[in-house]
This record gives sequence, C-alpha cells and structure tokens, in this order.
Amino acid sequence: MKKLFPATRSLCAVFLLATGMVAQAQAIKGDAAAGQSKNSMCVGCHGIVGYQASFPEIYKVPMIAGQNAGYIASALAAYKKGDRRHPSMRGIADALSEQDMADLGAYYESLGGPRPAVPPAPAVAPGPIAAAALTKGNCASCHGANFNAPIIATYPKLAGQHADALYAGLKAYQTDGNALVGRNNAVMGALAKQFSHAELKAIGEYLSSLPGDLRTVPQSKFK
Repeated sequence: MKKLFPATRSLCAVFLLATGMVAQAQAIKGDAAAGQSKNSMCVGCHGIVGYQASFPEIYKVPMIAGQNAGYIASALAAYKKGDRRHPSMRGIADALSEQDMADLGAYYESLGGPRPAVPPAPAVAPGPIAAAALTKGNCASCHGANFNAPIIATYPKLAGQHADALYAGLKAYQTDGNALVGRNNAVMGALAKQFSHAELKAIGEYLSSLPGDLRTVPQSKFK
C-alpha cells in the first residue's frame, strides 16, 4: 500500500468539513446584478489589467473574473474573520455582509469565459520541480485534473492565475504569528509548509501557464 503524506491523509476529513461549509454557503444565494452594483471597492485593483499590489511584496493582484462564486465569498469571509490577513482586504471585507459577499461572488463568476484569442501554444509539461511538488501535495485531488475545475465550489480555480499571485498566496499559508500577513487554513498550511520557496515558485509558474477561465475584466474607466 502506498504511504500518503500526512497533509494528504487529512484531505478526507477536510472534504467532509468543506462539504458542510458548502451546504451552509448555499443557504445564501448570490445575485450577479446586485454584485455588479457593489463592486466599487474591488475594481480599483481587480479591474485593472496588470495592476500590481505592493504589500507585502510586489505582485499582480489575482484575477477574479471567472473564479468560483463560493470561493470568492469564502475568501472575503476569511478576511473579515481574520483567517486571512491583509490590511486592505480586511478593511474592504469588514464593510460587507454575507449577502454582499455572495453577490460579489456571483458577479465575478459570471464574468468568466475564454480569454481573447491568441496564437495556440504547445502543451507544456510541468518541470521536474513543479511535477514533483504537485504530486507530493496531491493538488489535483482538490483543484481538478486541469486545475480549472475544483471539486468543491469554495476551492479556487488556479489555471492561468498570475504566477506571482499564486506564489504570494502559497507563501502566506506558511506565515504564522504575523498580524498583517498570512492565511490560516489547516490543510493548506500543512501542505505549503512542506515546500521550499523555490518549489512554491515553480508550482505558481506552471499553473499560470495552463489555460483557464480566469481573467481581468476592466471597468469602463480603466479601459
């Protein structure tokens, strides 16, 4: 019998917990039209193509158009609760109700779709570092074989996301005891802490090269 890494062995328990979280989240239905009217605090960063954050390091802000509604709502709730630590996002999330979060999630999910046509690129296999790390972490078991179809709505799509945003996010799961930076998540923390920064960077670079639904949709004033 194959031995599983400790963090991988915990996935079954986490799946049961996450299933319960999804059922609870589904009690609040998001309205995309309402979300569009509430996104003024989001577009200043997530509505500008190539926009870079400067805290806690310089990286492109994540693309959220096309992301799972449940993930967006759960991430906002985590910022409000303090399980995700980032001063700007905490300030925004503090002003949102659960209904607001669900509406914003529904709106940004509705913006997903294929990116503008570009010359087809040859299929790229992960390099040895990324391949070994993705296998060790068993990442596809939650985020889907193509990293664009998570098994649960509160898990994020990763394919095509900015490499530096993925890298910054993964490092945040390694950060403990910092009031301004870090993410509390038992499974992701255990997984991320197995890897060096070089491995996390390789994971981010490979996932960013994959085709996916994520994109940045500029608002009219930022086009």
